[in-house]
Order: sequence, then C-alpha cells, then structure tokens
Amino acid sequence: QVQLVESGGGLVQSGDSLRLSCTASGRTFRSYDMAWFRQAPGKEREFVVAIRWYDGNTYYAGSAKGRFTVSRDNAKNTVYLQMNSLKPEDTAVYYCAATTRVGGPYRIYDYDYWGQGTQVTVSS
Repeated sequence: QVQLVESGGGLVQSGDSLRLSCTASGRTFRSYDMAWFRQAPGKEREFVVAIRWYDGNTYYAGSAKGRFTVSRDNAKNTVYLQMNSLKPEDTAVYYCAATTRVGGPYRIYDYDYWGQGTQVTVSS
C-alpha cells in the first residue's frame, strides 16, 4: 500500500512555470512506476507523463513533450513534474499515480494508487 500526496499547484500566467511534487509513503517507492495525469473541467482524465522505476525511461503525451519534464528522487520518495511555457489549456487538476504492475504506462487502469490531486490554473 502506498499513499501519494501532490503539491505545488497554483494560479499562474501563460508562459510561466510550475513544479509539481508527489511524495509517496512506504519504503518501496523505488519499485513503483510513477505517472502524472490531469483532468480539466468537463473532460476525462488524461495521461501526461510517466517514469519507469527500473530504467528511468520516460513517456510523454504529445501535449507535454518539450515543455514538461518528469523526474524522481527515490531517496526522497518523490516524483516531480516540471512544467514550463504553461498554456491556458494546461489548466486542470493534476494527479499523481503509482503502480508495481507490469504494462502501461498510458492508461488510467494501469495504476493502482492515486493522489488527491493539485489544481493548476493558467490564465491568459
């Protein structure tokens, strides 16, 4: 069992940057694949980025490539999402997710554990 707590959301202007953090409880964090999803009002939750535990490979949605960067610090049980050049269409609740199952990493049901989400609002 793992609990995930996101932080770092807020209200920013178009073109600004934010760094989201997701801190996990538990001593086996390093063996979890981690991901960020987001959900805008009236829309379905969508994949943003994922990072594998065993080789550090990363996977990005097209909307995130070139602007967002995912990283993890296993010593701190934390995964980060650095978001640059933010746009109004990035406005959403951002969720951290984790899994130990093989497969994925793009689908919601690939993940077993979810945080409560952090709101990111980008004004134009």
